[in-house]
Amino acid sequence: MKVVTSFVKFTVLSIIVFILLLGCNRLQHKKPEEINSLEKIKKNGKITALFDFNSTNYFIYKGEPMGYQYEMLRLLADHLGVKLEVVVENDISKYFDMLNNYQCDILAVNLTVTKERNAEIDFTLPHSQTRQVLVQRKPENWNKLTEREYESMLIRNQLDLAGKTIYVQKESSYLSRLQNLSDEIGAIINIKQLDDLEVEQLIQLVAKGEIDYTISDENVALVNQTYYPIIDVQTAISFPQNQAWGLRKGDDSLRIEINKWIEGNKYSRDYNLLYAKYFKNKRSVGIVESDYYAQTSGKISVYDDYIKEYSKIVDWDWRLLASLIYQESRFDPSVKSWAGAYGLMQLMPTTAHRYGVDLKSAPNEHIRAGVRFINWLNKRFEKNGIKDEHDRIKFILASYNVGLGHVLDAQRLAEKYGKDPKKWDGNVDEYIIKKSNPKYFLDPVVEYGYCRGDETYSYVSQIIDRYEHYKNFIEED
Repeated sequence: MKVVTSFVKFTVLSIIVFILLLGCNRLQHKKPEEINSLEKIKKNGKITALFDFNSTNYFIYKGEPMGYQYEMLRLLADHLGVKLEVVVENDISKYFDMLNNYQCDILAVNLTVTKERNAEIDFTLPHSQTRQVLVQRKPENWNKLTEREYESMLIRNQLDLAGKTIYVQKESSYLSRLQNLSDEIGAIINIKQLDDLEVEQLIQLVAKGEIDYTISDENVALVNQTYYPIIDVQTAISFPQNQAWGLRKGDDSLRIEINKWIEGNKYSRDYNLLYAKYFKNKRSVGIVESDYYAQTSGKISVYDDYIKEYSKIVDWDWRLLASLIYQESRFDPSVKSWAGAYGLMQLMPTTAHRYGVDLKSAPNEHIRAGVRFINWLNKRFEKNGIKDEHDRIKFILASYNVGLGHVLDAQRLAEKYGKDPKKWDGNVDEYIIKKSNPKYFLDPVVEYGYCRGDETYSYVSQIIDRYEHYKNFIEED
């Protein structure tokens, strides 16, 4: 009997131990998506942010990516010590799916914090506050009316929205606010949802007289009022609301880190200057009206036609060539470097002479000469066995910056130390950086000595990064 009792006790104890061990094992083996998101971002060296493109959040102006949300995320990426990768989407209905399907790490758009959205995603601390306003057209000769006459011809009381038709972006927070407002005033508001136009485009339609009303966040409406003085944005339809960035549910590590950063920066001078730059700067009207506001003009620079023509010599996407020219001269043909390089393409005198241009040559001739030099580099690397076009472009860009000899040195170093001399990322790029270290630039395989390789590494990365921005806005043609 004692033997049976002992056996039962042993069996029960064994089961308990097994259950405890199984529980510990489960804790140690999380699913991949449960791994600390912040650690994954730092390990991958990038944070992927989803932006919508408009005149405040993300756009291209005179060849440079800009925007309130974009610059905020660049500051955040710098804080995290990673690169910023951009995904662009203006369809609100896709945002949450893209976030939850790991197509991005953060929704960097003007998301109003609502109860419904809180059920689907997590929010960071607010980065700003605003309220929703009615965008309506001012009456004719509005600047000649008395204040009383002016006010009497506009909607100022929310009750007067009864029976009116208001256009909003599909699945936006404006829709739910109008639905609630309709219940509150006890009357029907005709709400038209559009899935192919975003709020700034709807504001433009109001200004043109194609629709009578839309709804916008007040900060965005005030910016657009500088572009379109004919619109009135004084009628609020909501209380002040928080705007924040969206994260996946349970992304606590990333949320906590971002919140700390927001708390430390929200009242800083840099943050206030950035906010003022996009939401309080009257001169911003010049950006949208410019021929080089890419979203509406489709242009990068005054030299686009030449860039398109000569990029065919080397069979490059013209937007890539434009990114290189921006890096070299900011599209200013009068620029001359401390080293003696000059013109749009910043050719050194010997290279310029080889391709038949000098200081007096026209900008288009400089572009053609620079592309002929790029084509020469392209053929050299083709013969060198760089078959992959994307890799070859990076080798060419590096050579354009620092000289072919230094890149060949980096290839030899990469091969000597067990890396692939025909791959740029994670291989030759590491050794172009190391060419500022005596251990490497004094190596017997090195023929051209010291160079500031970190500058070349950044040069390549910045041109490719800007090219990706251009592709978000500009057609290839």
